[in-house]
Amino acid sequence: MRAKDLIPKVEGVYLAVLMEQETSEFAVYLINDKQDIMEGIIVTSVGFGEKPTTGEALKTATLRHSLEVLLPGEYAKIEWIVPEVFGLYNEYWVSFWIDEVLYDKKFTFLPDSIRVSELQELSRFGKKGLILS
Repeated sequence: MRAKDLIPKVEGVYLAVLMEQETSEFAVYLINDKQDIMEGIIVTSVGFGEKPTTGEALKTATLRHSLEVLLPGEYAKIEWIVPEVFGLYNEYWVSFWIDEVLYDKKFTFLPDSIRVSELQELSRFGKKGLILS
């Protein structure tokens, strides 16, 4: 059996970037659309890329967040994100447990994929944003 066959596929877990209506600032949310309770959740985030004018490598600090539990259908704010990093790759690693099985998934917002002009109204949140699966 190959090692990749032992790693369970993550479905029903998403990230969203939402614009907070009160402040016009942006936040990243973790969404649990599974029928299962997610426990022991760890999220790491980092931004990286190149400065367009010089080709100089850019990298943000690596941030780590944890949540104890996310119930089915729930979502939780992970972190604030500033427009200055929208031009970078913004990578999020999400790890969590369901019934003593560890799941792991990488989400990447590509450079300039977060554009205020292209955000859509997401009725579930009552905010404008975009969802990454």
